Amino acid sequence: MEQEKFISGYCRQLDASRMVEVIVENGDLSEVDCCYGNCVYQSSCLIAKEISELTGPESI
Repeated sequence: MEQEKFISGYCRQLDASRMVEVIVENGDLSEVDCCYGNCVYQSSCLIAKEISELTGPESI
């Protein structure tokens, strides 16, 4: 089952507000339109925190 979600928040890397599209298929991260998984600010990013809550931290 595919789940699509839009997460809004502040992106420190872009220094701007951002809306990120996340697609999760069967509990696994399928697509995300930001640098999730490679962003240097991920540990303090609220958008990344919400993505982790959707998929679990092992999907990074």
